[in-house]
Amino acid sequence: MFYLALKTVVSAVIIVAVSEIAKRSPLFAGLVASLPLVSVLAIVWLYADTRNPQQVIDLSRGILLMILPSLIFFIVLPAGLKLGVAFVPALLAAIFVTAAAYWGYTVLLARFGITL
Repeated sequence: MFYLALKTVVSAVIIVAVSEIAKRSPLFAGLVASLPLVSVLAIVWLYADTRNPQQVIDLSRGILLMILPSLIFFIVLPAGLKLGVAFVPALLAAIFVTAAAYWGYTVLLARFGITL
């Protein structure tokens, strides 16, 4: 139970730190947020939990394959906001379009025999 709480606190601290840094320096916060911190934490937690390198390899491969469709979010959200769409609808649109991109991308990968 302590280990689960530790994982939660460490992960939450990073998210809060990025949002606080963004108040002072959006560029630096963007740099920190763009680091694969969530991926690194997930990989570390997975390895600590399982000691299974193959699971780490599989997770790393899945992360790599999903980078491309995740970029859609960072195109749609600022574009919507620049067009004057309110924040919540722009955020929801970005999430919806990104989800559609993930779906389409997994369908495309499956056509090439790549499964996640």
